[in-house]
Amino acid sequence: MTRAVPTYELYGEESGERPDFWLHCETIPSRSSLHHWEIGLHRHQSFFQILYIAEGSGDAVFGETSQAISPPVVITIPPTVSHGFRFSRDVDGFVFTILASHLPAAPGGRSRMGTWLSKPCLTPLGESEDGCYIAETLQRLAEEWAARRNHRTGLLDAYLSTVLALTARLAEAPRVDAAAVESENERRMERFNALLRQHCLTHQPAAFYARELGLSPTHLNRVVRAMTGQSVHEVIAQRLLNAARRELVFTRASVQEISFRLGFSDAAYFSRFFVRHLGTTPRTWRMAEREKLGV
Repeated sequence: MTRAVPTYELYGEESGERPDFWLHCETIPSRSSLHHWEIGLHRHQSFFQILYIAEGSGDAVFGETSQAISPPVVITIPPTVSHGFRFSRDVDGFVFTILASHLPAAPGGRSRMGTWLSKPCLTPLGESEDGCYIAETLQRLAEEWAARRNHRTGLLDAYLSTVLALTARLAEAPRVDAAAVESENERRMERFNALLRQHCLTHQPAAFYARELGLSPTHLNRVVRAMTGQSVHEVIAQRLLNAARRELVFTRASVQEISFRLGFSDAAYFSRFFVRHLGTTPRTWRMAEREKLGV
């Protein structure tokens, strides 16, 4: 009989013993040494993992498939994927466990990043400029997580986004012809996302973004739906919802304070927006999620 693959938050820890905040970091030896340098097959329901292996060797196991680990390498593992490891005793590096909803793109989404995030991947860093920068940024990410200094959240976000973007680029490089260029829709989507980051909290309508991109609202809606499966309005609403959910779970601010931070004219309007999209009030959702995450 096939043994069921256990679901953990952190390896060996049952539900309820969850990573603090939205990101957890630890050295690879600190946990693997407790298990004789072998991490059995397991999976994470809501968490994405990044392993940075700086030294040592071993094997990464995904289901029935095994791949040799040759440092320096970054290993990325999406939620629900069964995985395990066998490490040599001289292994060194970090493992980062990230709440999947906090990633810059949803694993399995229609974007290039979403596609890459949906599959486990070993990305050799080599000695390239990008590879060295990824390694240095992961080191800074680990140090920043441990230090708990001022402005920590913004720096953790920036380091994580940088690591994922550069690692995805490095992972794709061998499979993409050097002369290939990104599609026009991809470029437009990148510009739209940049504008959305800048103006989301001012609640600009879809027509504003279309005008900034030199497109008609209908054309922009067609591009965004082709790339994400959602309309422009739905993407804008989703970004506001993601920001609201982060604030509700990871801050102690009141619902009224959060509504003002997110650009809503009053808390009642924010609550109606939240109920319309998630079917529950911000306060009820906060209590349920904080209990689930052990925050």
